[in-house]
Amino acid sequence: MKYKQWTVAPPCPEGEQALIRECREELAVTLSVGDVFMDVTHEYPDMTVHMTLYNAVIAEGTLQKLEHNDIRWITTKETDSYEFCPADTDILAEIKKVGGAE
Repeated sequence: MKYKQWTVAPPCPEGEQALIRECREELAVTLSVGDVFMDVTHEYPDMTVHMTLYNAVIAEGTLQKLEHNDIRWITTKETDSYEFCPADTDILAEIKKVGGAE
């Protein structure tokens, strides 16, 4: 990704099966995928990004950094301490609204 910021990990455009495959390949976990959490479209100056986010849980495995520099579980209160991609602004706002500020 060209932006060197933290990001909410979105699924691939192919849907639930792609999300499961990508998490297995990049994070060494198998997901149990639920319903759609939200859809987001964000326009950057040079591209438009559409993301469909799902409610999901890790069904099997332990997170591993197979293709990433860092992975962190953070609370909603901690999100302000990180610089996220602009496309993630609406996602983080919805997570705070639904999950509350832990």
